[in-house]
Amino acid sequence: MPSIPEAELIRLQANQARVRNICILAHVDHGKTTLSDSLLASNGIISSKLAGKVRFLDSRADEQERGITMESSAISLYFKIRRRVAAASIAAAANKANAAAAAATAATAAAAMGNVTDQSNDNTTNTTTTTSTADGSAANSGTSTPSESIAEEYLINLIDSPGHVDFSGEVSTASRLCDGALVLVDAVEGVCTQTHTVLRQAWKESVRPVLVINKIDRLITELQFTPMEAYIHLNKILEQVNAVMGTFFSENVLEEDYRKKAEKKKEQEGKESTTGLEDMFSDWHVETQDDSHIYFHPSQGNVIFASAIDGWAFRVDQFAAIYAQKLGMKEGVLRKCLWGDFYLDPKTKRVIGYKGLKGRALKPLAIHLVLDNVWKVYDVVVVNPDKEMTEKVVKSLNLKLLPRDMRSKDTRAVLTNIFSQWLPLSTCVLLAVVEQLPSPPAAQKIRMPKMLHPFETTPPEPTEDWEKGMIDCDPSSGVVAYVSKMVSVPLDVLPKNKRKTLSAEEMRQRGRVQREQLIAAAKSAELGEVGVHLDVDEVLANRVQKEAEEKAAAEELEGKEALIGFSRIYSGTVRVGQKLKVLGPKYDPANPTQHCSEVTVDSLFMIMGRDLIGLDQVPAGNVFGIGGLEGHVLKYGTLWSAEWEGGQNLVGKGLETAPIVRVALEPEDPSQMAQLVRGLQLLNQADPSVQVLTQETGEHVILTSGEVHLQRCMADLRERFARIEISMSEPIVPFRETAVDAPAQIVTSSAMAVNEAQGRDQAEKLIAKSETGARGTIVATTPNRHVRFVVRTVPIPEDLKKYLLDHAEQIQTYVEDNGGNTKNNSGAAVLTGDVETGEKAKAQKKLLDELTPLFAKAGEEWKGREKDILAFGPRRVGPNLLINQLGFDFSRNRSSNSTDAAEESQGGISVQDMAESIQTGFQIATNGGPLCGEPMLGMAFFLQEIEILDNSQEAGGSGGEGRSKMAVSSGQVITSMRDACRLGFLEWSPRLMLAMYSCDIQTTAEVLGKVYAVIARRKGKILHEEMKEGTPFFSIQALLPVVESFGFSDDIRKRTSGAASPQLIFSHFEVLDMDPFWVPNTVEELEDLGEKADRDNVAKKYMDVVRKRKGLFVEQKIVEHAEKQRTLRKN
Repeated sequence: MPSIPEAELIRLQANQARVRNICILAHVDHGKTTLSDSLLASNGIISSKLAGKVRFLDSRADEQERGITMESSAISLYFKIRRRVAAASIAAAANKANAAAAAATAATAAAAMGNVTDQSNDNTTNTTTTTSTADGSAANSGTSTPSESIAEEYLINLIDSPGHVDFSGEVSTASRLCDGALVLVDAVEGVCTQTHTVLRQAWKESVRPVLVINKIDRLITELQFTPMEAYIHLNKILEQVNAVMGTFFSENVLEEDYRKKAEKKKEQEGKESTTGLEDMFSDWHVETQDDSHIYFHPSQGNVIFASAIDGWAFRVDQFAAIYAQKLGMKEGVLRKCLWGDFYLDPKTKRVIGYKGLKGRALKPLAIHLVLDNVWKVYDVVVVNPDKEMTEKVVKSLNLKLLPRDMRSKDTRAVLTNIFSQWLPLSTCVLLAVVEQLPSPPAAQKIRMPKMLHPFETTPPEPTEDWEKGMIDCDPSSGVVAYVSKMVSVPLDVLPKNKRKTLSAEEMRQRGRVQREQLIAAAKSAELGEVGVHLDVDEVLANRVQKEAEEKAAAEELEGKEALIGFSRIYSGTVRVGQKLKVLGPKYDPANPTQHCSEVTVDSLFMIMGRDLIGLDQVPAGNVFGIGGLEGHVLKYGTLWSAEWEGGQNLVGKGLETAPIVRVALEPEDPSQMAQLVRGLQLLNQADPSVQVLTQETGEHVILTSGEVHLQRCMADLRERFARIEISMSEPIVPFRETAVDAPAQIVTSSAMAVNEAQGRDQAEKLIAKSETGARGTIVATTPNRHVRFVVRTVPIPEDLKKYLLDHAEQIQTYVEDNGGNTKNNSGAAVLTGDVETGEKAKAQKKLLDELTPLFAKAGEEWKGREKDILAFGPRRVGPNLLINQLGFDFSRNRSSNSTDAAEESQGGISVQDMAESIQTGFQIATNGGPLCGEPMLGMAFFLQEIEILDNSQEAGGSGGEGRSKMAVSSGQVITSMRDACRLGFLEWSPRLMLAMYSCDIQTTAEVLGKVYAVIARRKGKILHEEMKEGTPFFSIQALLPVVESFGFSDDIRKRTSGAASPQLIFSHFEVLDMDPFWVPNTVEELEDLGEKADRDNVAKKYMDVVRKRKGLFVEQKIVEHAEKQRTLRKN
């Protein structure tokens, strides 16, 4: 098929009803890119024989080398089908189109065309009396209605996304831009971890999915299943996928039910309670919700069975169209019976159900009419090659194969040729996309209300013009677009820099002109005119000079990169030269001047994989590239019409993998630091998952999702963005510090003491354990002896700690919305302060309602203390608590009118003046614990006493002297509070918490022992092992410390000869149940382990490594037993 002209694709952009924006989602190695290749081959972009081998959308060298997709890529495809529709329907559609065209104004001509076509497309399934079969021909439905053939053209904007867990951010990018998705599942491996993740992402973004069960050929050639066994196996996969979808639906139903109950309870407050009968019927609304539309079933047309590598795919309706007339049945009825417990009675030739079997061993229709035929082709072509039978099959299917193809010794090539004519993959998939997935106007009516009101269960009716424009996908409205990521492309790929490719006719014309010039110059030379020879030389010189200039321009552009925005327009029409507002991710309509800038559209592009097509304008409903955003959009943002006031932030929270692996970078040549900084800026914009930080020490650090992601980022820096040699530190893995209720070891190392600097003796006098208080109670006095306070450190109970970790995002949103504890109110409780009515008040009440039972359950000491939380930490949102146990509120705003103010202050310093310093010390302590300076997790600090000592009266001087002494006291309170928290922490039994990967591996029984050995050697633990029924594969779930994971994937592939490949995703922090200060005490321990037991105390080893990296003191003897004689063995 010839390549589609650019003009055709650009023309279809204006016809919104004929546009489909789709993405391909799947687990790694389930066949996404192979499927994409087959779709590209249908447009003549690549050869059909290279589909699955060239991996066209994997444009990076490392993608081709590893065989996995690392970046989401987009391309626009053209699809044309012919349908047989009733003649009356055609006339009605034509009249409607004429009426709409007459009513449309010149300014909205393109939009009117889109609306006319939308009407015809939305009713495609209703007006179509026959459907296109896989080979493109129409199958008769058995009706006698006069029909004609009409052509329908579609523009399919396809985005291929990665399946590797390290690049989950790219999946969020793709799903945010699309209205539909092709979800691929390997027919052998079934539903895997990333399958679950991408289905959740599609559900969250209201993206309608179509299920593609790929690699069915493996069931035939590898597992050697019979059609019956394959049918049972495929049904199990459908059950697995539908179980996942049902889980999502149940979560929504329960959440909605909880909300309705809460509203009803609120309405009934103060009224008489309902009767028991009313309570019994109050929950019935949960059962009335219909969930049939969310499931996959072949009879609904949303399931495709495929083998992308062999180039075939089918839906059951294709076989229903073929067999309907032969069986004398209506196509619609047969389609519903072609999958499930339906059988063909050989005597009556009628379809019967399971009850009609009456003990007979009949095959289900799906096997008898569908799978048997596919298995037969594989049997005679590949499994048991038989040329005669192959020719009979080809003839019975009415296919036309060339004799040379039939004589080919490559049986797989013969198979592909047969299936490409019988059940072509591209036709089946694109037809399913057109019929099952919505157009932009239809999709935005569903998606936009949820995107604009993400926290509303029932979104309100649109009132603003921009809101109506987005929901209606109105191209004549103001511009609203979403930039999902910034894509780095070479400058020479941009259309303005690209050398124009001449057509054959243009090249012939240029040759004729040059020959005529040379002939004319030669004739003049024959006449003997003076200096005419220079004319011939000049013609040749001009040609050489022009070629040299073009070559120099290309060399100048080589290696340089430009950033374009990968975007979706929801409303309006964006044009080159238009001015737009850019709303950043932190944009808040309440502060419209912040995180907002104005930009002029520099260029627009249609993204065609590795190439870009320049555009003048892009109407609503399309995916496109936009230039001119560099310096305005960091990773993602919202484009808003400059004429509209305010704006709405469209940035959503995806399912990105938390960046857990960090490394420090520096150039090999220090003089190239500026190039490294520039390269890091480009990397930060081009990669949605990476984080680039500059430490206080000046070090440049990048955070990545995993080892593969880190390797890709380093390759980009060295080869594309910085283009210099870069040295990389050892990977830095985060730890957490916590404490448990166990006997504490004696801390003998000065490195673990509260004050590691000079003056340790003084610190011991001023900060010490309370002799009378409970465990973890510390009495601290500032060095100038002006302030004394008592802090008690307690581990947070497990249930409460789990809540704080699970609801960290909710707590962060609440604290940020309320501005945290400001300087003027830093002593007030976080959850009981005065907040505005509305959403903030609801969030405060919800947090208190959820925390109250957890605090009550924790014990008498905790009961009611949720209202006394002064701060969360570290960074004011972490899972550590500072709790006020003073008995009074010492915030500035409340104590100014308190009658106890005189008692709480002495001289010029008051307790209220210390509130901010107390909180700052708490934040510093929780951000870097005493073990190795890593953040604490799950610790509570009760502020029990605070006292201003008598000798502090001298600090109340007047003027600058008083303020100076006040500042000194505040600074000393911060350090004293920090040290008190750390010493209280050490009073308990401290533990390190390791970052853990969740590891999923699928492998065969032959290498199962080797997999276990590798996991055990890296201190992992097996959680679950299950054999996938009907397959030789085992599914293993394990936990692996991140610190031990580097090189794990390569190691396990080497040990198993490539039979096992792990998927690692960050899971949680887990306590390493080993005291880093433990040393052998008993005689047996000393005999077995020695005095230090360094080789067995893993916690101490990890702690010392981190302390050494941070430049902290490490207790390590350089020379031991120096008095012993050294014996040097000579060779």
